[in-house]
Amino acid sequence: IHTLKCFQEHPDIDIISVVCLSGWETVLQSYANQFMVTKLKYIFEGGETGQQSIRNGIYGLKEVGCKNNDLVLIHDGVRPLLSQEIISSNIATCKRYGYAITGIQCKEAILESEDGFTSVSSIPRDTLIRTQTPQTFRLSNIIKAHEEAKERGINNSVASCTLVAELGGREMHIVPGSEKNIKVTTVEDLEILRALMHTDKDTWLK
Repeated sequence: IHTLKCFQEHPDIDIISVVCLSGWETVLQSYANQFMVTKLKYIFEGGETGQQSIRNGIYGLKEVGCKNNDLVLIHDGVRPLLSQEIISSNIATCKRYGYAITGIQCKEAILESEDGFTSVSSIPRDTLIRTQTPQTFRLSNIIKAHEEAKERGINNSVASCTLVAELGGREMHIVPGSEKNIKVTTVEDLEILRALMHTDKDTWLK
């Protein structure tokens, strides 16, 4: 619900759709009704992988009448601290260039490891971008990318940006993200989320 409200409150978002685990559609709609998420119009069934779920979502939008030129912001449901500024930047960048990928420059030193325990090499961090969501496309472009991926046997790419990168030949424009735009996948992430949600910014911080 926190994630949905990020989009509910943005004036340029017309419709919200959610790709949902099978069997949870009624629960999702009930929560949306309770918390006045009135922009939630469509709920599509999830797939076996993230790529399949996104495919179900974009094809679902096409089937309900969304136009080829419509902008689609693909966002992780487990990123509930998305700012209005990032949404606005995604929309503006996609309108201008056709693609928008939220990301932040890597600050950590990066080692390469094949077993997760040992390393003999590092990767220069200066050229590395840690991607986040939303990742924004015109509907026709992301559908074409998924169709091409299917033809080429690419069926388990971890994100829309990696799928587009695997296809090659498409320049993706990066929108500055935020360290607060965390992805909640572990108990530790949940603890960090709760701390961020209950912390006010000090007035002296600019």
